[in-house]
Amino acid sequence: MLLLLIIKYNLGSKIILGIFFAAMTFMFFYFAIKLVEMGYVLKKRKPYYVHFYFFKRKLSELQKQILKDKFRFYNKLSEQNKRYFEHRVASFIIDKDFIGRGGLVITEEMKVLLAATAVMLTFGFRDFYIGLISKIVVYPKKFYSKSNASYHKGEFNPKLKALVLSWEDFLKGFDVEDDNLNLGIHEFTHAIHINSIKERDISSTIFSDTFKELSEMLSKDDALRDSITSSKYFRKYAYTNQFEFLAVAIEHFIETPQDFKSEFPQVYAKVRQMLNFNYAGY
Repeated sequence: MLLLLIIKYNLGSKIILGIFFAAMTFMFFYFAIKLVEMGYVLKKRKPYYVHFYFFKRKLSELQKQILKDKFRFYNKLSEQNKRYFEHRVASFIIDKDFIGRGGLVITEEMKVLLAATAVMLTFGFRDFYIGLISKIVVYPKKFYSKSNASYHKGEFNPKLKALVLSWEDFLKGFDVEDDNLNLGIHEFTHAIHINSIKERDISSTIFSDTFKELSEMLSKDDALRDSITSSKYFRKYAYTNQFEFLAVAIEHFIETPQDFKSEFPQVYAKVRQMLNFNYAGY
């Protein structure tokens, strides 16, 4: 009996030690990989990898058709990137609550186009969920906001983790694809920007650090800053504050990338780095 107890004790000790060493080995390799990637990020200013999925979610045929018919960016992607994009749109739809207000009924088209806008902006990110958004609230038209007692087309409320949009104005953003006015891109950029300040994942770090670099570049380069303000390429609203400048700049980056690159290549390069955008036309 005593011998049996000793054997069991030794066996249990070996199992515990085995688990301990396995855990330590895993932690060692995990932190070693993180360290190597951080070195890569510091040198290249982009994640070591972006797309890696054990399984990919699929969209319904209706949802895929909506993307094909109404989302230009999707159609410009390679077949492999289209599958990644579909997976991310499906995942984003599952992750968020879509809420209609003012009598609006949420449709599949609304879910797909809203999710696709967020996924487009974060397609170069590893973590694409924008954790500061838990719900997307959609009104038929402009809505009354208690934040400043006025009517808005869109707003992001980080305290409520809510992105709020006028559907009429969201659609107008895609009616003319090169006017650099896109409500969805503008408001999702605000959410991504604030999320990047609060989060410390690789993509958020690159986004927030590059924004600091851009801000510093603009503050120090008087000639560049004067050139931007006098060119009238960006609308006046861009100069409200740093957050609005970035949101307007990304509207321009998505809608007229070649014009942006030609006008202000330094600023364009920073925005491209921020988003890790390496796709056709950019």
